[in-house]
Amino acid sequence: MIKCENLLKRVPMAGTELEILKGITLEIKSGESVAIVGASGSGKSTLLGLLAGLDEASAGTVVINGTDLGALDEDGRARFRGRYIGFVFQSFQLLPALTALENVMLPLELQGHSNVAAQAEHYLRRVELGERMSHYPLQLSGGEQQRVALARAFAAKPAILFADEPTGNLDTRTGEHIINLLFELNLEEGTTLVLVTHDQVLADRCRRRLRLDGGALVQE
Repeated sequence: MIKCENLLKRVPMAGTELEILKGITLEIKSGESVAIVGASGSGKSTLLGLLAGLDEASAGTVVINGTDLGALDEDGRARFRGRYIGFVFQSFQLLPALTALENVMLPLELQGHSNVAAQAEHYLRRVELGERMSHYPLQLSGGEQQRVALARAFAAKPAILFADEPTGNLDTRTGEHIINLLFELNLEEGTTLVLVTHDQVLADRCRRRLRLDGGALVQE
């Protein structure tokens, strides 16, 4: 499902270049769950962004489901993400002017799905928010907002779900609930999970663990 070879990322800094990722090569199979772990600043979120096509590599290749992301322009990558990829971010990324239901419906509408309200309602009930569909993000707790983000991600039935610290802003009990939902939905939908996390419980639930240190893949 995901293959990258000799992936490098450099950014300009004070007249020189800072190398954030150093020759990452890896493969992730369809339906796998993979945790990317490492200390802060090791390059985890940068790697996730490159694998998801949110950023461009300085060198190397990322191939998802047979498509070389480097061969696509920005619009092409956006269309590809809409078709194959879902996201769950630590900051939730919900639109404050839309209700929970509307937040889940929006990407489905943009992708041209039919019967989007019924799909959105199904996944909100799946994450136990059936009674909160008409509430706005500011009326929801952090855990409820994260569940809306999960419902939004899974409603589009992505082949791959990327999650960046999905439990980072949550208390232990709510974090455990989110972890259970991630893996229940992964099992039901066959979605490939790629997670950046400091959460040991979440990392332990994944089938594989990739450890970064100083921008290099040092352990699997």
